Amino acid sequence: MIFKKSLIALSLTALAAGCSLIESPSTSHEQLVVTNSTTNLDQQQVGQIVDEYFNESMKLNPISGTFNGRQEFNDQFRAPISDTSRANSLAFEQKYLAKINQIDVNQLSGQALLSYELFKLDREMAVQGSHFPSYMLPLNQMSGFHNLYAGLGSGKSAQPFKTVDDFENFMSRTDGFVVWMDSAIAAMREGLKNDITLPKVIAKKLLPQLQAQVVVEITDSIFWMPVTNMPQIIQGDERTRLTRDYRHMITNKLIPVYRRMAKFLEDEYIPHARDSIGYTQLPNGEQWYQYNIKTNTTLDLNAKEIHQIGLDEVSRILGEMKKVKEQVNFDGDMSAFFDHLENDDQFYFTTEQQVIDGYNQIKTRIEARVPQLFDIKPKAPYIVRAVEKYRAASAAGASYQSPAPDGSRPGIFYINTHNLKAQPKFIMETLSIHEAAPGHHFQLALQQEIEGLPDYRKFGGYNAYAEGWALYAESLGKEMGLFTDPYMWYGRLVDEQLRAMRLVVDTGMHAMGWSRERAIKYMKDNSSMATSDITAEVERYIAWPGQALSYKLGQIKIRELRQFAEKVLGNKFDVRQFHTQVLIDGSLPMPTLESKIKRWVSKVKSTL
Repeated sequence: MIFKKSLIALSLTALAAGCSLIESPSTSHEQLVVTNSTTNLDQQQVGQIVDEYFNESMKLNPISGTFNGRQEFNDQFRAPISDTSRANSLAFEQKYLAKINQIDVNQLSGQALLSYELFKLDREMAVQGSHFPSYMLPLNQMSGFHNLYAGLGSGKSAQPFKTVDDFENFMSRTDGFVVWMDSAIAAMREGLKNDITLPKVIAKKLLPQLQAQVVVEITDSIFWMPVTNMPQIIQGDERTRLTRDYRHMITNKLIPVYRRMAKFLEDEYIPHARDSIGYTQLPNGEQWYQYNIKTNTTLDLNAKEIHQIGLDEVSRILGEMKKVKEQVNFDGDMSAFFDHLENDDQFYFTTEQQVIDGYNQIKTRIEARVPQLFDIKPKAPYIVRAVEKYRAASAAGASYQSPAPDGSRPGIFYINTHNLKAQPKFIMETLSIHEAAPGHHFQLALQQEIEGLPDYRKFGGYNAYAEGWALYAESLGKEMGLFTDPYMWYGRLVDEQLRAMRLVVDTGMHAMGWSRERAIKYMKDNSSMATSDITAEVERYIAWPGQALSYKLGQIKIRELRQFAEKVLGNKFDVRQFHTQVLIDGSLPMPTLESKIKRWVSKVKSTL
């Protein structure tokens, strides 16, 4: 899972489309560069429109500016939720859709054509999305500014705390955050009146996240951490003043707004939140869910089709799991094998540090093997870190946060050590591949490092591409000489099975009337996942309808494209070149990626 991209707009047809990739394999990593082979007025205008949109979008959402390395936005927060702000956002999207529609697409080629296609699609989807009242559901246990802001304020995320100005910027930003949180309460009240609420089970999980920020001792607040770690270059009266002002900010602004939201949830929202869990139970819910399917998968599939794909994949993978059971000579049926894997202490660590150390050891092994399958790699490193305790109870088992564009912060591979029984040793190789190298870290860090790629594409993306790539990357483990232990290979199957079950469960709950309990039982019957992990996963799908579909569907498409290339090119197929072609244009919708790869295959074939 990609941490933070879902909040800040997850939203290079190089050789085949008149562009070139420059990379020197003789050095540790030279800059990746994309260039257009032709230029004209329309192509220049596409670049101008895309750049203008990107810069203006950060004024509407300054938090994205901070994550994108734009320091001038560090003192600002986005406008509160209101009719005016929503109208402004819609007008913003419509303005740029009109601008891009004025371009003569027949005059475009290379990167300009690709940027045009992506930008136009994104604006059309954004305008379509404005018809659904998502503003009435501004927070959930998986995402929301309540947790994002705590992460920023901890000093461990994108918000810098190196100078006096940095501290003052965050205090100014906090004023906007407080106003926004109060507007979120108003929006959720509107949702209560219109029968558009979080499911009660999700609202209850949100409450402790808010209460965790309502501390008695100011020094226990996560927002106090920058004061505790204040740089030594800040001394004397400035240090005293900042400490005093920070205490005032936490005491009189942050704690009260978290308390207000928690009280609202407890007294008003949870008692009247809906008991149903599926989007089809919301007004216009069927169309809303279909929109979520499209935005997350970029494919023209409906819930019924996806559900059947999931059922077929779950059955196939379960057959592979049975082969592992036989290989390790386990005496018992699959249910007993699942119980054995879930409960035998040999498969689990006893301390958080053991988990982190284990992943660092695997990191070293993987990094030594990556060159076998890749000609390119990111310059930015990544580190392994435990998920912060304030969000660990509801966070995913693992996630990835991109490095800072300026190189000041590495990529972060987060491991959730809240429940050590949800972190079995046999998933370590596959999870590391997915979240770090050559999965999310490779794809996202490379995307940011490519020179000549518009910032709009460097910092944007599509779930099906990003998550599909990471799941596809897991399948490369055996090719890299990993998964030699049958239990580690079983861990790979566990991860793939999770993504297959998501197709069944997500569509089951949001389109077919499945209950939360039925979804949990289905996952329990078809995997050895810990019950706590299954519960968190199911509640994630309830909160993020459609998001979990992107992994398996994206992986299937990328695997199909590789098989196509292998079949057409035969012994001339080079897997390293294929991976370069998939990665060098940044994140793409699946249909766009398919067209690109087929053009590349055709060009390579013509040279044989």
